[in-house]
Amino acid sequence: MESALASLASLALRAWLVWSLQLVAPGYAEVTCSSCPWPARVRNTDVVQQLDHGFGPVVTLGKSWNRARAEFRPTALVLESAGEREWNSKVVGKTDGEVLQGDQPTSRRKRSGPGPDTAAQLTGSRDPNLGDPETPSDERARSHGLLLDGHRASSDGRWSRDDGRASGSRLDDAKLTSSTFALAGDSAHNHAVVYWTGQNSSVILILTKLYDFHLGSVTESSLWRSMDYGSTYERLNDKVGVKTVLSYLYVCPTNKRKIMVLTDPEFESSVLISSDEGASYQKYRLSFYVLSLLFHPSQEDWALAYSHDQKLYSSFDFGRKWQLVHERVTPNRFYWSVSGLDRDADLVHMEAHTAEGQCQYMTCKAQACSESSRTFPFPSYIETNSLVVQDEYIVIQVTMAGRASYYVSYQREPFARIKIPKYSLPKDMHILSTDQGQVFAAVQEWNQNDTYNLYISDPRGVYFTLALENVKTTRGLGGNSMIDLYEVAGIKGMLIANRKVENQVKTYITYNKGRDWRLLQAPSTDLEGNEIYCVLPFCSLHLQLQMSENPYLSGSITTKSPVPGVIVATGNIGSELSYNNVGMFISSDAGNSWRQIFDEEHNVWFLDKGGALLAVKQPTVPTRHLWISFDEGRQWTRHSFSAMPLFVDGVLVEPGMDNQILTFFGHFSDRSEWQLIKIDYKSLFTKRCAEGDFQTWHLHNQGEPCVMGQKQIYMKRRPGLYCMLGKDSSRILSAEPCICRAHDFECDYGYERRGDGNCLPAFWFNPATVSRSCSLGQNYLNSTGYRKVAANNCTKGVKEMYTARKQQCPNRPPRGLHLATQDNKLTANLGSNVTFVVQLEEGDSLRTNIQLDFGDGTAVSYSNLSWTEEGIRHVYRSAGIFRVTALAENSLGFDSTSLYLHVTCPVEHVQLLAPFVVIKNKEVNLTAMVWPSHSRTVTYFWWLGNSTEPVITLEGSISYVFSAEGMNTVTVQVSSANSILQDTKTIAVQEFFKSLLLSFSPNLDEANPDIPEWRQDVGRVIKKALLQVSQLLVAVFPGIPTAAELFLLPSKNQSDARKRNEEDLEQISEILVSALNQNLVEFELKPGSRVIVYITQLTLAPLVDSIPRHSSSAMLMLLSVVFLGLAVFLIYKFKRKIPWLNIYAEVNHEKEQEMIGTVGQNDATTPKITLSEFSSPKELMEKELEVRVKRDLNQTSPFIHGCILF
Repeated sequence: MESALASLASLALRAWLVWSLQLVAPGYAEVTCSSCPWPARVRNTDVVQQLDHGFGPVVTLGKSWNRARAEFRPTALVLESAGEREWNSKVVGKTDGEVLQGDQPTSRRKRSGPGPDTAAQLTGSRDPNLGDPETPSDERARSHGLLLDGHRASSDGRWSRDDGRASGSRLDDAKLTSSTFALAGDSAHNHAVVYWTGQNSSVILILTKLYDFHLGSVTESSLWRSMDYGSTYERLNDKVGVKTVLSYLYVCPTNKRKIMVLTDPEFESSVLISSDEGASYQKYRLSFYVLSLLFHPSQEDWALAYSHDQKLYSSFDFGRKWQLVHERVTPNRFYWSVSGLDRDADLVHMEAHTAEGQCQYMTCKAQACSESSRTFPFPSYIETNSLVVQDEYIVIQVTMAGRASYYVSYQREPFARIKIPKYSLPKDMHILSTDQGQVFAAVQEWNQNDTYNLYISDPRGVYFTLALENVKTTRGLGGNSMIDLYEVAGIKGMLIANRKVENQVKTYITYNKGRDWRLLQAPSTDLEGNEIYCVLPFCSLHLQLQMSENPYLSGSITTKSPVPGVIVATGNIGSELSYNNVGMFISSDAGNSWRQIFDEEHNVWFLDKGGALLAVKQPTVPTRHLWISFDEGRQWTRHSFSAMPLFVDGVLVEPGMDNQILTFFGHFSDRSEWQLIKIDYKSLFTKRCAEGDFQTWHLHNQGEPCVMGQKQIYMKRRPGLYCMLGKDSSRILSAEPCICRAHDFECDYGYERRGDGNCLPAFWFNPATVSRSCSLGQNYLNSTGYRKVAANNCTKGVKEMYTARKQQCPNRPPRGLHLATQDNKLTANLGSNVTFVVQLEEGDSLRTNIQLDFGDGTAVSYSNLSWTEEGIRHVYRSAGIFRVTALAENSLGFDSTSLYLHVTCPVEHVQLLAPFVVIKNKEVNLTAMVWPSHSRTVTYFWWLGNSTEPVITLEGSISYVFSAEGMNTVTVQVSSANSILQDTKTIAVQEFFKSLLLSFSPNLDEANPDIPEWRQDVGRVIKKALLQVSQLLVAVFPGIPTAAELFLLPSKNQSDARKRNEEDLEQISEILVSALNQNLVEFELKPGSRVIVYITQLTLAPLVDSIPRHSSSAMLMLLSVVFLGLAVFLIYKFKRKIPWLNIYAEVNHEKEQEMIGTVGQNDATTPKITLSEFSSPKELMEKELEVRVKRDLNQTSPFIHGCILF
């Protein structure tokens, strides 16, 4: 019961840790190099997550082909103590696959350089009360077996899969030598990074850290060093600084004696450098926070560092001094030069962003990346997180109109568009491998969700053909999607994949790079020797192809180049892949036949350069036993490696060591220190292998000896011999070319394999199409529908029949002319360089004349298409929509195409011109004035009469009828290029009204700053003083001299008595004219400065209404066309106040903007109007009013109301 409760508690804690790890992400350093050993892995949103953040989930996209997984020499291990650890992987290193997106960022694919030093986070669920499930309870009590600290212990026994029982052998007396070291004082530390510094080195470095979940940072660290292969360790805190908190430790991939350790930036940003395998250190301050590192593939002192603020730095003295390379670089999208392809060794390929956020592919020298030295190999902007620089290939993605296109550069030649079958329409594409002179890509097509199609290219990486449909993906830690595709190490062209067929996932194998696939034949007997009835295709063997995200656990499938043909994997037998009732299976003949070796999941490693197999149970339970086999899994011997059951977090195996040493890492309990158990298994061998200890092995495919066009014979150690292998233990004894047959050829681009096995043209492909580069008098290769499988070595036979034939280029008319801008956009800014790209699908490019009309009265002509390869540039001097036409013509015909280019200039000002008062049910014109003036490139959005839906026009004027009295808001938005501006006006709608023109004494102009705020402040003061006197509507015109128009509106509650209202308005008008003529209307602008309001002129119509007999309603628009941002506050104050006349003052909030002429179709006919050209009432003000109104006003009307707009 206590054990069960402990298990539940441990499970709950682990579940909490998985959740909490997703939240912890302070961001620390990552090393990236060339040969990370991971499966084909992609991420849905972006590339992957960033590196390990001190302690948290870190996932990395690794090498697509797991052959590298077997060849990879692990050099680092990350451990986490139990109770606070749920294992998550961290690979710091460059990988071979590449993800294009995108998302999201941020892992390394294949990098230039040798294999990295790798780190991984590991944990296991540990319960100290649990014994070893492999050991009976009485054995646990006795704890007999391996004695620690240099003592020897005999093996526990041996069993054979043939009889299922223990058997006697020489290994019954074999001894394993081991020693255990506990990192005393670090029991609280919950994170560790372990490095074996390199081949033939006895130095191991361990960095342990305490990550505080509450603070979200590392608070303590310890650095340990061993000089005797892990027998003893020395603590180095005093050499690096007792109070120094370290975050990450890295070993130079080209010189393992050089060590770089980064401090935790929460305390200080520094780097500690060692040149003697970590024996001594020098500290150097950093001015930035390192997120990731990339060492040069050949120069041991060169490195690139990526900072938290998206800056890329370079160092040429192993981190002592750093200099800025470039800013705004995409995370993990920077690459060192590739030897033999790039001219400069310090050249850096990177994906950088412009200030506007556009992404570009850029190259420059790391030591001098000045603006003049930067080059842009691809002329257009690219998709973020899409740059891949891998071997001979550079791949980028461009998205236009929601559809992705991919481009490739082969051996640094100009980019060519990747050709995938026409209607695949990829949603997502990932470069998996560039091995063996071609590109493998996983493409998720428009109708796929959880599967990908596998495509394989020609040698130049341009033309792709389908290799396998519906390859399964598996969700990994951190949200990764890993493609279930595995390349068998040591055998060229051999792949294993899990494919989804009719909602069932089945395992398939190919021996010719995807040309042919078949199911796996299940074992004939089970582990106990009972016969298994499993008939193809209804029943077969299915394998789990997930590589461990922890490089120190073997994962579900393992192969190794020195042991060609040996495959160890977790799987099941049945109609489809299952994750229940699984066992361990092995093949010794490259997948032709299989045997079961365990009925539970185990981690399996290759020892002694592949001559022996080491198996340990999955680390979910503690164990003290390991299993070793010398005959490719037929017989296993159990050995004890620990007196107490150990939660095994990982096994560190160094294949390059002459000493046969491996190290187990783990914990005895949740609260124990780190336990490092060094095991020397050299005593298991009797001698070094001699020539007679080897045998030949013929590679075959179900009896067919020709694989990839040749017969291959390998030398392998005879199973069951206990001799130690030498350095050249496995080799190809002979490789004899075979006669070419049909299975050595795959379908060429545009062809599909039919049911009879023949390759015929797809419905969308025209096999008569000839490349435009083919000119009269030259030759081209006319495809037969087949192409030889890349790296296939067959000769003669049907080779001539299937190989493309050389033919003379025909003279043909141009067809398939395409015209586009270089950035695939149909808009351009006025005055900017626009580059047009002309492409021709068919025709003789050297004998075809190209003409390009830019649509603005200019055109160019070229004698042949080769002159246009870098694009045709043009600068437009006026805004508008231009029809650009391309014409290709030769003696046999012509072809043409057009596009419409919008040349725009951002709108800087917009002014809505509208009357202040309009007549009900009368049509009124509204005009939006924009500056600069645009021709056909502006869109207008009108909200009229308090409506919620806009009216959209391409013209700057609109007519509208207001059907109801009251105040109405009119808003116009102007959209041009990337800018949108808006202006709003309020319009009073009445059945009739009266208006007067006003002017002011000159001293008002001296104090007029021509801004709305001034009018607002003055209007507020006057409104407060005259609120009880009268209400009027006054519209102030912009500019100086200041002028305005006074509107007299009828009262709402009196509007029914129309005749009386008209008479009353006439009376009020006479009264106001009299008062204005007598200078009785004035206000104080500031102490000692009073402004007098004058009557300028009466409007032409004595009274304006909505009755048809009145024809003077046009006067309502008088001077309103010049209404701009500036308003002057008019206040009317009589010396003798009239208690029954109300005045309401309101501020006009119009914008102060320059006005231009009405939008027209041609700029030449649309003159621009500036502020100095506005209509002014100056002439009207020059005539002084001679008549003054008497002080006593005896007549008025109670129904007048109004407002002052400023």
